[in-house]
Amino acid sequence: MGEPQELQLTIIEPDEAKEKNLKRDTESNSDKKTSPDGDTDDVPNNEATASTTIRNQKRHQRWLRIGLYTVSVLLGQSTATLLGRLYYQEGGHSKWLETLAIVAGFPVLLPFYCTAFKLPSATNTIHNHEQPPVSKLAFVYVSLGLLVALDSYLFSVGLSYLPVSTLALISSSQLAFNAFFSFFLNSLKFTPYIINSLVLLTISSVLLVFHNDSPSASTQVSKKKYAIGFICTVAASAGYGLVLSLTQLAFRKVLKKQSVKVILDLLVYELFVATLAILVGLFASGEFRSLQAEMKEYRTGKASYVLNLSFTAISYQVFNVGTMGLILEVSSVFSNVTSVVGLPIVPILALAFFHDKMNALKVISLILALWGFLSYTYQQYLDYTSSPTDEHRNSDEFRSNPVSEGINGTYGQVGVVH
Repeated sequence: MGEPQELQLTIIEPDEAKEKNLKRDTESNSDKKTSPDGDTDDVPNNEATASTTIRNQKRHQRWLRIGLYTVSVLLGQSTATLLGRLYYQEGGHSKWLETLAIVAGFPVLLPFYCTAFKLPSATNTIHNHEQPPVSKLAFVYVSLGLLVALDSYLFSVGLSYLPVSTLALISSSQLAFNAFFSFFLNSLKFTPYIINSLVLLTISSVLLVFHNDSPSASTQVSKKKYAIGFICTVAASAGYGLVLSLTQLAFRKVLKKQSVKVILDLLVYELFVATLAILVGLFASGEFRSLQAEMKEYRTGKASYVLNLSFTAISYQVFNVGTMGLILEVSSVFSNVTSVVGLPIVPILALAFFHDKMNALKVISLILALWGFLSYTYQQYLDYTSSPTDEHRNSDEFRSNPVSEGINGTYGQVGVVH
């Protein structure tokens, strides 16, 4: 009897092993599907891998667009500001003409505008197929265009009276103004880092009130004109912050679409209205009568005069495209923050080209402005890394409802919360 019992035990062990192996094979096969040819394939795993790859590609494409827009903002801003100062330094004096150069370069965007229909959308469209009424679109274009015209004129006045380094430092206050207007228009949520940033930027600009620039190669003006330039530059910074906040609001409330064509629509029509308004100012002020004589008396010649104004106009359009792109991809405040990154660029270039003086007060103002910018940027980093899901970190998912999810989610604390 011992042998059968022993034989029975040896038979049971392989049966148990077979059952275990069969169970493992069944579980493994449950994750696979059979192709029409009878081959098995790990379909769910392949689908998950493909989905991850697509998300990564879209995320990389989005950050590439943000990078290109950022370069456009920095390059266009620095070049346009320096060329504007050069215009006044070499004998130009028409503030309306310099203002016209800020906005009148929009025709260079028309070739790109004509191809916008064939370009893939930079972002998705909100699920609303209704076209905004023409009356609302006209109101947005006209109101923003008039504000841009006024803001550009104030900036031109400041540029004519202030050294470039002083102008750049005062302009950093636009971030504080943008946050202030966004608090009321777009429900910006203030955090300790944002408050710290706004305080530092405000102090940075206020310090320059007590600074009297000594005459330099860049500008020689009286205290009265310096004060006028200071006030106009602060007003221009406030106006720019308001325009950015209103643009963000227009995208959310009226336009409701996020694409390259929508960016160009707003930009072209807005600048067209601003150009018409500035042309009215140019002829109403009588400055147009002295333009021919101004060209003849320009120190570096007529060709240099024309090239300066032309490249100024092109540089501002490069800046405008970058600004609009960042507003769409992130928010108006982030767009403004990016322009503040160029803060140290302009004063440094002004030292090299216009021999502006950087005394202790200006250095302190520059350090405070940079500190404020870094504080603002760090808050954005905290918001991005604390996002609980990947929903706000991928292009299409991030922008599936860009107003209510994307900006409110990843960039809401630092950008504009809706």
